[in-house]
Amino acid sequence: MCGRYSFAVEDELIRERFGVSVRSAIYKARYNCAPSQELAVITNQNPAELQFFRWGLIPFWAKDPLIGNKMINSKAETITEKPSFKKAFQLRRCLVPADGFYEWKKNITKTPYRIVLKSGAPFAMAGIWEKWVSGDGEIIRSFSIITTDPNELMAPIHNRMPVILLPENEKMWLDDTSEATLKTLLKPYPANRMKAFAISKLVNSPKNDSPEVILPISD
Repeated sequence: MCGRYSFAVEDELIRERFGVSVRSAIYKARYNCAPSQELAVITNQNPAELQFFRWGLIPFWAKDPLIGNKMINSKAETITEKPSFKKAFQLRRCLVPADGFYEWKKNITKTPYRIVLKSGAPFAMAGIWEKWVSGDGEIIRSFSIITTDPNELMAPIHNRMPVILLPENEKMWLDDTSEATLKTLLKPYPANRMKAFAISKLVNSPKNDSPEVILPISD
């Protein structure tokens, strides 16, 4: 799964890398993005602007928005089959921009790791989104991050990883593309372009949202 990530990038770099407008009054650097928070996405409906949706997909047919807490991730292998994700995959896709993500290696103490691109560049995870309307008219826009099998770097740490799109495939993900073509994009990112390192347990609490979270430590 992917249960925590970071997106702490200067406004100008966001504009250059993703080609979107950024409202500085809304955007702020996030070192410890967690489920249920309002986080940055770029949707197929509005690909020119950075928007903020709740992490944890709430299907349009849900009676209780709390169901989103169980839908922070969607599996690439079954996304076209599950009722909660199928329609969103067909019609409502998004990029989830990040500059790193976190995973916990199962050992005696569950060591947290930060995984980034070797280049240090921000990247886009493949996501889907939904619009949910309550009985009294409240609107919540939410998203889920798609996961896949781990690459060689991730396999010793965890059995899943987020789908990180190659930059040349990001526009295709947002465009009206055939389902068969879209599914070919849902694969592990090349391990030789990534690196992972142990970090402190500060990341365990979403309350810790500062640069100290991302600092490497001795494993």
